[in-house]
Amino acid sequence: MAVAPIMHNTSGSVESTAAKRPFRFRNRALWIGGFIVGIVIFVALFAPWLCPYDPNGTDFSSTLQPPTWHHLFGTDQLGRDQLSRTMIGARTSMEVSVGALVVSLVIGVPIGLVSGYYRGIVDDWFIMRIIDALQAFPFLILALVLAAMLGPGARNSMIAIGIGFIPTFVRTVRGQVIAELEKEYVVSARAIGARDWRIMWDHILPNTVTPLIVQATMVMASGIVAEASLSYLGLSVQPPVASWGTMLEDAQGYMSMAPWLAVVPGVAIAIAVLGFNLLGDGLQRWFDPRSRTTS
Repeated sequence: MAVAPIMHNTSGSVESTAAKRPFRFRNRALWIGGFIVGIVIFVALFAPWLCPYDPNGTDFSSTLQPPTWHHLFGTDQLGRDQLSRTMIGARTSMEVSVGALVVSLVIGVPIGLVSGYYRGIVDDWFIMRIIDALQAFPFLILALVLAAMLGPGARNSMIAIGIGFIPTFVRTVRGQVIAELEKEYVVSARAIGARDWRIMWDHILPNTVTPLIVQATMVMASGIVAEASLSYLGLSVQPPVASWGTMLEDAQGYMSMAPWLAVVPGVAIAIAVLGFNLLGDGLQRWFDPRSRTTS
């Protein structure tokens, strides 16, 4: 008797692959945000080589020129090319924002790990009360006060902005640690006698990376705004270093005769912040299994 050939049904795998693929393209925030952030990072990294003119070079015969083919974004009151200064401003904003992010991660992540793992009196009455006190102030006000106390400069603005972000990362890591403590792998590690620091750093910390990545993109957006605000007030980078905030401050007295001086850095800030916010939202959807199934 002939035996019918066994037909392997691969439609399930094909359908599952096809079901996942539309999500990647439907998650437009991830792609658009990643594209914008990629351009900002590229310009920031290669700004010294991309600038068509010296960003600090003055030309008093070409002051306050509107956008032309020679100066695509126009010139300022000293004849400096706005396109070149905008590119260097991207570099400045990224340097300060990344530095502030590193400061907040280095301080906030260990505190969040210890706070969530041990809890008790130290967490409830000491660590979290300090975090609550920091969060009682609006972020920009806290960064402004700290920058005024530390003095102007890029390094001090990194520290001031980074301290303002510490509560965000402490609470993010603490919440993740508390959620992970009751899982089987932590209970098993304790049962075999693993030390607390090993459980925290080798087992729990890797499971907090996903929310930290999402939070970091949001923090970068806030850091760009904070750096521009401090530069506008003269508490971050100092002239003649180009920054989007200092460009806005320089444009304040020429709004009626040269509005492009304010439009160019303002649009640059808006685009960069939009890109990081879209990227953070897209990554949150990408990492969330519920979004995968509903998309």
